Amino acid sequence: MKKPYILYLLTGIFTALIIKFFILDLMIVNGNSMEPAIKNSRPIIINKLNYGLVIPFGSTTLFQWKKASVNDVVIYLYEDKYVVKRCIATEGMALGYNACGNETYEIIINQKSYPLTRSQFYRLKDYDSVPEGTVFTIGDNYTDSLDSRVYGFVPQKNILGKVLMSSE
Repeated sequence: MKKPYILYLLTGIFTALIIKFFILDLMIVNGNSMEPAIKNSRPIIINKLNYGLVIPFGSTTLFQWKKASVNDVVIYLYEDKYVVKRCIATEGMALGYNACGNETYEIIINQKSYPLTRSQFYRLKDYDSVPEGTVFTIGDNYTDSLDSRVYGFVPQKNILGKVLMSSE
């Protein structure tokens, strides 16, 4: 009796695709913005089901059942590239600002300050809290990070997953 190996192979491929597109994904980090927590060229595992059902090859969730929390390391698209950043503020959280002199500023979130350039300060200064349905993200390596200080608040529906782990 002949065994249906082709059926096993097709079932395995189908299962692997479902896992990759909807449940877990493995990606390689490109850049230093999350150092020291996640180093450049290191693999990370992303839980795509953490916040909702992600549309494959899309930039949003189809259904959202949970929102990102403070300190979650999340992934989303910015200018058609995957971005890994830390969520440091969620909707409604207060934002404060200081002018430090010499054209340097800082944003204060949860009693912690983060550096801002002059243009970043003027882009954000009118917000006294994180707008509804959004988060404020920042790279752990503040000086080498393109993040919410540059492009603004990230809609919760655009968060495509939570980083579960990275290799050392």
